[in-house]
This record gives sequence, structure tokens and C-alpha cells, in this order.
Amino acid sequence: MSIQTVDVVYTAVATAENGRDGRVASDDGKLDVVVNPPKEQGGSGAGTNPEQLFAAGYSACFQGALSVVARRENADVTGSRVTAKVGIGKTPDGAFGLAVEIIASIPTVDAATAKELVEKAHQVCPYSHATRGNIEVTLTVA
Repeated sequence: MSIQTVDVVYTAVATAENGRDGRVASDDGKLDVVVNPPKEQGGSGAGTNPEQLFAAGYSACFQGALSVVARRENADVTGSRVTAKVGIGKTPDGAFGLAVEIIASIPTVDAATAKELVEKAHQVCPYSHATRGNIEVTLTVA
């Protein structure tokens, strides 16, 4: 597998303190959240968690990719919504791994067009590029 060269135009910076049971903040102060393991993992569930943050980023990025693809295809995606479900669990080798389901609702196009747009957005989205071949990502059109 080769490493892709990217002409970086923006770099986000965030720092975590105390890992999954602490705090995460961006260097510009726009993000500053308490993180705690969810109750399902034995935590308090009082704060957010890395999986929720990943889901938020992936859904926003995928929505952006969907808009890019729609412009290229002259399709109307007004009112569309993208939800990312990020699951964490044990892998067969005992490590932890992630699984993602992307659920897209595009009420302005027929089901076949929606499926095509979502598949093309998956090829454009930077999060999809980063996860491809590393974790299972399922695409669903609602």
C-alpha cells in the first residue's frame, strides 16, 4: 500500500488529556469537551467519546462530499442528511476495532440516483479514503 501525497491547505490540531476519560481541546479553543467512556464500556457516559466525535466528523465530511458529487452530476441534494454510526468492539485477535455505517437520506432524487450519488461520495470523501481497507464501512440509502 502506498502513502498518498496531499497538498495540505489546513491542519486541525487537538490535544487529549487523560485519554478516553479526560478532556480534548482544539488549539483554537473552538472545541473543548469532556470525554468519558460510554456506559456500554463501563464508563460514566457523562461526556462525549471518541466514537461520537469520529461520527460527527465523518457525517459532516461525507455530507460535503455528497454535495460535491451532486454538483458534478447536476443533481439536487437539497434537504439531504447523512448519519454516521460508529461502533467499537473487539476484533478476532483481541484488539479493538471500529465499524461504520453511513446512512444517507436524499429526498429529492429517486432511490437508484441516491445510491449512485452515495457510492460516488464514498469515493470522494477524505474520511472514506482514510478508512478504506482499514475498517468496515457500510453504505445505506434511507
